[in-house]
Amino acid sequence: MIAPLAAGHDGVVSEVSAADVSPGRPPAPGPSGSWAGPVAEPGPGSIRPPGRAPPAELRLRVMIDKHFDFIWRSLRRFGVSPVDVDDCAQQVFIIASQKLDAIAAGSERAFLFGTAVRVASDARRSRTRRREVPLETGGGAEAPDDEAAHAPDPGLTPEEATEHRRARALLDEVLAQMPMDLRTVFVLFELEEVPTQQIAELLGIPVGTAASRLRRAREEYQKLVTRVAARARGGKP
Repeated sequence: MIAPLAAGHDGVVSEVSAADVSPGRPPAPGPSGSWAGPVAEPGPGSIRPPGRAPPAELRLRVMIDKHFDFIWRSLRRFGVSPVDVDDCAQQVFIIASQKLDAIAAGSERAFLFGTAVRVASDARRSRTRRREVPLETGGGAEAPDDEAAHAPDPGLTPEEATEHRRARALLDEVLAQMPMDLRTVFVLFELEEVPTQQIAELLGIPVGTAASRLRRAREEYQKLVTRVAARARGGKP
């Protein structure tokens, strides 16, 4: 039997927290990290004061440091495979770097989130097409999925690790079956704990519409959890 998801701040949210939804993910890239961001280095004729970066590069660095984890988690919860999520997260910030001048101050998170939704949609379609194309002769195989990418916390007991896997698998399955407009508000409110007012701002919709979608998302979530749990027990879906 699949263990029910633990109640959160209003009785619905999953036990899979923002911190452990991405175990094993490399830390957000920093100035000396493996990915230094998409801003180009100055050319031979450029002059840069020692120790100082241009404003655009500094702004992009702040966006990465402040929002990378949020964007990474959002991509995963919008159905991006673990093997694709790092590339998709980088793609979101590369797009941001190309449109910095068009991003109003204070709206960086909303821009990044909207970009992440579109990038996730493209990634899901691309992965579906790859699954439909037969592998070339030569014994190739797809990269490992969640099971290999999401190893349990070594501090958990075997029983706790098993329950954690079950809860995460149930959450992923339920989210995958939710319509994207409902999944988006559910993820933001229940998993990221973003207030309804900010959800409306992120999505560019009225507060009443955000609240209505959240109510419908909760109803859909509970219905899907019941259906998935019944199927796991061998009952009717």
